[in-house]
Amino acid sequence: MGFGESVLASALGAGSNSWTRQQLIESVPRTGVLLLVSFIFAVCCLAAYLERYRRLVRHINCIPGPATLPIIGNALLINADREELFNRIIASRKLYGRRQGITRIWNGMTPYVLISQAQAVEKILSSTKNIEKGRDYEFLQPWLGTGLLTSPASKWQHRRKILTPTFHFRILSDFVEVFNKQAAVLAGKLATELDNAAGFDCVRYITLCSLDIICETAMGCPVYAQQQSDSEYVRAHEKIGEIMLNRLQKLWLHPDIVFRCTSQYREQQKCLDILHKFSYRMITERRSIIRAGHKPLDENNNSETVAGRKQLAFLDLLIEASDEGRLLSDTDIREEVDTFILGGHDTTATAIAWTLFLLGTDPSVQERALGEIEHVMGDGPRDRYPTMRELNEMRYLEACIKEGLRLYPSIPIIGRRLTEDVRLAEHVLPAGTNAVIVVYQLHRDPAVFPNPDRFNPDHFLGDGQRPRHPFAYIPFSAGPRNCIGQKFGALEAKAVLVAVLRQYRVEAVDRREDLTLYGELVLRSKGGLRIRVTKRN
Repeated sequence: MGFGESVLASALGAGSNSWTRQQLIESVPRTGVLLLVSFIFAVCCLAAYLERYRRLVRHINCIPGPATLPIIGNALLINADREELFNRIIASRKLYGRRQGITRIWNGMTPYVLISQAQAVEKILSSTKNIEKGRDYEFLQPWLGTGLLTSPASKWQHRRKILTPTFHFRILSDFVEVFNKQAAVLAGKLATELDNAAGFDCVRYITLCSLDIICETAMGCPVYAQQQSDSEYVRAHEKIGEIMLNRLQKLWLHPDIVFRCTSQYREQQKCLDILHKFSYRMITERRSIIRAGHKPLDENNNSETVAGRKQLAFLDLLIEASDEGRLLSDTDIREEVDTFILGGHDTTATAIAWTLFLLGTDPSVQERALGEIEHVMGDGPRDRYPTMRELNEMRYLEACIKEGLRLYPSIPIIGRRLTEDVRLAEHVLPAGTNAVIVVYQLHRDPAVFPNPDRFNPDHFLGDGQRPRHPFAYIPFSAGPRNCIGQKFGALEAKAVLVAVLRQYRVEAVDRREDLTLYGELVLRSKGGLRIRVTKRN
C-alpha cells in the first residue's frame, strides 16, 4: 500500500489505530477551516459577480454603439480634448441612435448608455428607485463630500427634507435684495467695456457676480469676487473644476493610487484646503452670530433678524438642524454649503450668460424683453431695483431665459447609476448601468420644438407653447431628484438681466454657428461668449 493510500485508510478508519471522524476534524487547525470557508465564499461571490457582469455585457451590447477594444472599450474615443469629446457625444446619436435616441459606449469595462428621447428619459428620471447619481459624480466628492448633489439615495432623502424649507418663497423674497445689489455692481463693471468695439467675454463678469450672490445668500458673507477677481478663493473655485473634469476624461487617472502620484492631485489638495477652510470659517462665524442673538424661523418660514440683520436661511437652517452636532456635524454642513455654492454659482451664471448672448443675436427679442421690463417697472430711474413681485410678472423675460436653457442647458448631461433593471423599448438596461441623459440633444428634438436651432422664446408663451412630453424639457433635471434651487436660479437670472438690459443695448460679436461648445461642469463656448455693449439713453 502506498503512502497516500495508507493516509486515506487511516483517515477513513482502517486498522485498530484508526481515527474517528471527530478526531480528524479536531486535528485540522481552525485557521485552516476559516481559510477554506473564506475561499469558498470568495469563489461564490466572484461567480455571482461574473454572472451579473456577463448579463450586463449581453444586454448593453444589444444597444447600438461604436466598436470596442478588449479591456479598454471605447476609452480611446473618449480620450479627446474637451471640445472634441462633446462633439463625439453629440455625434453618437446621429451615427448609432437616430431612431430610438439610445446609444452605448464603454469607458474601459464600465458601460454608459446615452439617452436623448423624452419617453426613455422619463423612465430613468421618474423612478423612485433609480435615484443614485452616476459613477462620474464620485470625482466631485473630494470637494463636496456626500452633499445633496453627490449623496447616495438613503442620505439624499434625509437631507432633501431638511433643505427644502430653505427655498420657501418668503425666504427667496429676502434674497432678491442681494440679487439686485450684486447685479448693480455687475452693471457698473460693464461700463468699463463701453469703448471696446472688438467685444468682450461676458461669462467672466457674470460668473463673478453669481459667485458674490451665492456666497452672500448661502453664508451671509460677501466674498467681493467682482472687486477682487484674483483672490485665492475665486481662483480655487475656477481651478478645481478643471482638475476634476480632466481626471474624469482620462481613464488611467481614475484609480486613486495613480491620481495621488500626479501634480494635479497636489494642485487639487491646495484648492480644497482654500475652499474648505473658507466654508468652515463661515460656519463658525455664523454659529457665533446665531448664539449671540437668535430668533428662529416662524411656522410660516418668515425670516427673522439675527443680531440686527435678516436671517439667511440656508446656513442658519443647517446649523439649527445640526442639534449641536448630533444630527449634522460641521462636515455635513460644509458639504451642503459647498454643494449649494457649486450648484448655484456656475449653473446660474452660465444660464444668464447664454441668455444675454442670445438676446444680443436678435435685437427684436431684446427690445421686446426690455419693453416688458419698462412696462412692469413703470417710469422712474433706470437704476431702481425690481421687487420680487415685479420679477415674477416678467413673463417674456422668463421665456427668454427658458429658451436659452433649452438651446444651451447649463448642465448638458445628467447621470444616474441604475440599481434595478429598466426596459427601454426592446432594450434592457441592467442594474449597474450608468444612464446618461444628454439634455443638449433632448432639447433639440424637432418633433417637440419645430425649427429647434432657432432662438424663439415664444416656445414658452401662448400659442407657441405646444403640448409636449413633460420630460422633453428638463434644464433643472426632473423627477424626485430634480434641482432644489431652480426658483432661486430663475429669480437671480431675471434680476441680473433686468440690471443689464435697462442700462445697456447688447450685441453678440460671434455667430452662433461659429461657436465651439464643450462641457466642463457646465456647458461652455471655447473663447467665451463675446458681446458689445452700448449705453441706453
